Amino acid sequence: MNRKGFTLVEIMIVVAIIALLAAIAIPNLLRARLSANDALATSTLRTMSTAAESYATVNQGNYPTEVTSLTSADPKFLSKNYCDYSASTNPYAGYYYTCEFGTAEYTITATPVSFNKTGTTVYTVQTGGVLTPPN
Repeated sequence: MNRKGFTLVEIMIVVAIIALLAAIAIPNLLRARLSANDALATSTLRTMSTAAESYATVNQGNYPTEVTSLTSADPKFLSKNYCDYSASTNPYAGYYYTCEFGTAEYTITATPVSFNKTGTTVYTVQTGGVLTPPN
């Protein structure tokens, strides 16, 4: 009688190889996701800063007093209200944003929802486009 199929030892070897590959790949994927979230947070802050600075240029040096001034203008200075992304309701790529606008200055902060899980750093951009910590 000629039986075809895999033996238990062969199946166990394949499972062990798959487990080894997963143990190597998963931490790298998690680090890549953290890095991508951090990069997106700094990019978002730079975009919001550019929008606020452009608004001030058009409005005799006065900065917007609220984010809707940037999102509802025609043409729009900013296509999306990132300040709506909060930690509890709807984080944006692992970060939530707090925005403080005034006619003379602005401060926008990106904070990870969970440190070392969704992001690694709190980033802040202030009047003049100063990003801290710098990338």
